[in-house]
Amino acid sequence: MKVRHPKPARLGLYVLAAIWLLVIVPLSAAAAPYAAMVVDARSGEVLHSRNADTRLHPASLTKMMTLYIAFEAVKNGEISLDTKVRISKNAAAEPPSKLGLASGQRIKLRYLIRAAAVKSANDAATAIGEAISGSEAAFARRMNRTARALGMTNTTFKNAHGLTESGHLSTARDMTTLGRHMLYDYPEYYNLFSRRSTDAGIKTVSNTNRRLLDAYRGADGIKTGYTRAAGFNLVASAERGNERVIATVFGGRSTASRNAKVAELLDLGFRRAPSRVAVSKPKAPDYTGAGASGKTIRVSGAVKTSLRPRLRPRSMEPASQPVVIAAAAVIETDIQNALVQAQVTRTEQSDTSIDLTQPSPKPETPQVVTRVSTSGGRHWGINVGQYNSRYAAEKVLLKTALAEMSTLDGSLRKVVKSSRGFEANFVGLSQETADLACRRLKARQIACQTIGPS
Repeated sequence: MKVRHPKPARLGLYVLAAIWLLVIVPLSAAAAPYAAMVVDARSGEVLHSRNADTRLHPASLTKMMTLYIAFEAVKNGEISLDTKVRISKNAAAEPPSKLGLASGQRIKLRYLIRAAAVKSANDAATAIGEAISGSEAAFARRMNRTARALGMTNTTFKNAHGLTESGHLSTARDMTTLGRHMLYDYPEYYNLFSRRSTDAGIKTVSNTNRRLLDAYRGADGIKTGYTRAAGFNLVASAERGNERVIATVFGGRSTASRNAKVAELLDLGFRRAPSRVAVSKPKAPDYTGAGASGKTIRVSGAVKTSLRPRLRPRSMEPASQPVVIAAAAVIETDIQNALVQAQVTRTEQSDTSIDLTQPSPKPETPQVVTRVSTSGGRHWGINVGQYNSRYAAEKVLLKTALAEMSTLDGSLRKVVKSSRGFEANFVGLSQETADLACRRLKARQIACQTIGPS
């Protein structure tokens, strides 16, 4: 009986395949530069660092910024967790890891957030960016603005998912900073990163970081990342008693070796961190939302650092100053009262519970009146838009009142629920005053329309 031997050409292919699997693939991960950092999460003190400022490929650690902006957008009324996002061809075409979204499909933002946080789904991350900023390029610009506001001085984002792209780079220090902000700025969402699995709307997905979560005592997040150029990356946080540390690794050779290194760094952090230290939360960044991204919005010129009214520069006779000061004091009181009401409404509407599995509560039906009217029989008003939430409408009314105090002072600010959303209205004006106020708002690039007597 003759024994058949492989043909030389076929044997060569077998050899090449073996070399690729056993040598080239491991070396590609090993070639990724290594960087690490450990900080005391309570104080921000650096406990250990190595190559912490070397700009490297962050891979899916990028999604921490995508999620941070998503939480910010929900907080500021740009979008809600129950907004149904339409999936674009661009998002659906992203390579794995992915949720498996189809072009034209509609899915709630809350499910996209879960998929990006737990499964590290690239299609979900792209869909989040497009839903908030209109395009992935515009969202990347917002990511970079937010990074600068957070103090991430060596980071440049080019996309929402972290797949390798020229110039898309970050550092161990910057990603540690972002992880700390995620922990303290949005604690109501932080539990997402410790879920072993979660419902992502169309299916249940498993956590890419579940091995470390299961193996290391006190570990509760945050985010993994891998590409061939980056190697195996991870930002991880753990809490034991009163102590919490955050460790970051770039350039691990495998999931197992990366997790082992992170565990070693966390142990080092707990050894070096003091038992008692005052918690010094990082300063929340200035809001760099829709207005700064170039999107068309209804209100511009919003006060960023304080809601205290500021008078527009203009000549003013001394005799009129006490009247203006008194009016400013009244407006300040009104604003504070309205903010209290807005916070109550926001708490009712937003998903502030630790579990994101339930839909957001429906707003109450009664109209919210945020200013006492002395209209004296004036029956005209102006509308400054329709919004997805009562909180967003109230916020716009406050900003608009500050932008146009001279004509809107004395009007009644009302949020009216309709079939199309929440109407933001100023009422109790004369026809002449309503027309004048609307013309002045349009000159400030604030869309509005007059409302006649009903």
